[in-house]
Amino acid sequence: MKLINIGYGNSIADSRIIAVIAPDSSPVKRIIADAKEKGFLVDATYGRKTKSVIVTDSSHVILSAVSPETISGRVNDNIGE
Repeated sequence: MKLINIGYGNSIADSRIIAVIAPDSSPVKRIIADAKEKGFLVDATYGRKTKSVIVTDSSHVILSAVSPETISGRVNDNIGE
């Protein structure tokens, strides 16, 4: 298990990530609202603009201020290690 930095000192286990997506579309906004209602939303933005939404295998939804491309790159960098 490798930890992926998702910004501002926060990390997530790479093996738990299902998807890293942009927060702009209506379906993603519904995913965020549903997770918040169920208590599965983790806001790791520290008050900054949400640039990516991370969906985990435990149905948790994590908001990050780091772009999806950056997070995907960090995951891909850890695959070879």
